[in-house]
Amino acid sequence: MLDKRIIFEIHKLKNMGLKQRQIARELRVGRDTVKKYLEDPEKTFCSKASRSSKLDPFKDNIAKYLDDDPQVKATVILQHLQQQGFDGEITILRNYLRKVRGKTKYREPFIRFESKPGEQMQIDWGHFGTLSYGEHKKKLYALAVIESYSRKLYVEFTHSQKQEALHQGLVNAFSYFMGSPQNILVDNMVTAVIERDRSLVRFNEVFLDFLRPFRINPVACNVRAPNEKGKIENAIKYLRQNFWPLRSFTDLNSVQTQVMEWLDTVANVRTHQTTGQRPDDRFKDISLRPLPELLPDYRETSQVTVYKDFAVRFDCNTYTVPPWAIGKKLTLKADNETVIIYHKQKAIATHHRSWEKRRRIELPAHVEQVRKMKKRLWQDRQVAAFLSLGQDAQDYLDALVKAGQPVKKNVAKLLCLRDEYGAPSLILAIQKALKYHAAGADYIENILYQEMTPQHSHPPVRLKDQDLNRIRLSEPLLTEYDAYIKRRKNND
Repeated sequence: MLDKRIIFEIHKLKNMGLKQRQIARELRVGRDTVKKYLEDPEKTFCSKASRSSKLDPFKDNIAKYLDDDPQVKATVILQHLQQQGFDGEITILRNYLRKVRGKTKYREPFIRFESKPGEQMQIDWGHFGTLSYGEHKKKLYALAVIESYSRKLYVEFTHSQKQEALHQGLVNAFSYFMGSPQNILVDNMVTAVIERDRSLVRFNEVFLDFLRPFRINPVACNVRAPNEKGKIENAIKYLRQNFWPLRSFTDLNSVQTQVMEWLDTVANVRTHQTTGQRPDDRFKDISLRPLPELLPDYRETSQVTVYKDFAVRFDCNTYTVPPWAIGKKLTLKADNETVIIYHKQKAIATHHRSWEKRRRIELPAHVEQVRKMKKRLWQDRQVAAFLSLGQDAQDYLDALVKAGQPVKKNVAKLLCLRDEYGAPSLILAIQKALKYHAAGADYIENILYQEMTPQHSHPPVRLKDQDLNRIRLSEPLLTEYDAYIKRRKNND
């Protein structure tokens, strides 16, 4: 006797206009069985009485095990049944499992749906393993977009399925198609659908905001209904079977370059099995909605700080900027190829994006600017006067630069401390500060205040011309004078 659900399906398909032969083929039952249940669905058709089996008391448990894991091995089930009192051999269990698993699930017939030209695009993600960058690996994803009527395909490979990656990929797809559709069919991805309760769908608000300028209506396919997005499912399958095999890639740009060539020379110019036409030829009949004059910028965006090494941190790497930006808050925007850093609305640095980790990406111009700044700094009169104090002063100046301290401001204060406490005391304080990695004139002042006594009670005369007050003279090296006098005496 057939299950009541199968009897229902027989009559459902009959009402849809299918013939008995078609019904038997779809439901995998005999034509005579279909005929009998169409004539009398309430009648019970008895089969030959079957003999009892040792498994009969355990069949409910076996069904539960198969529900938990359809591929569970017979040996595993046997272990559980033996604990419950089953004393039969594994052969009887294997025969029963073969019979149960051999039953083909009854497939509901689907009516093929064809969209009007330009009415719909379908999108979905596919996972394509990883790409290696040095010692690190990055997951590789493909965003596939297909115009439903023509079957014309666009593919964008990325290392992310984040919101920005979806939006930027769709913008690139619309540019490739030179227009946007009326509807876009999406899977229940979190970047598009936040919540679903049967026919009620709550779309991701960021995704809706993205679609608004393009005037696109989102449509979410039902859960566990792959037939509703069969075109894009088949496209990803075709991508795996036709594009992916026997290829090698060095990086993301290499993958994208090859897939674009494949789209233009293979995928969109072959004769499609369903339509019987080439997607490119069929696409010529389509009039898509025009794109906005200014396409939105949906690159990955971050607010970054410029650190003392004149670089910002992004995606486990550092990217340099002009040294004048140290300490500033900047805006970083990145796509799959480039990283651009902005100060307000102006781009101040453009880098090729690195997919490795813990790398420093420098521009030679930034390094040269740092060298020039240091050179100008060392030529400053006050800095030169401070450096005349010797190697300890040189080491402390390097510490100030490394710590990102304002050099001229600190040097001016250190020279004032020299006037007040004397050069020997200042050097001793600098040596102590270097020992504890304390970079800053305030640290030196605190050390001098705690340990030293000012040598000069009278400050120098202050002149009206402030430029004259800022003049500093280098400390003379008296050893040179001693050597000169010694040479004069020897010559006399």
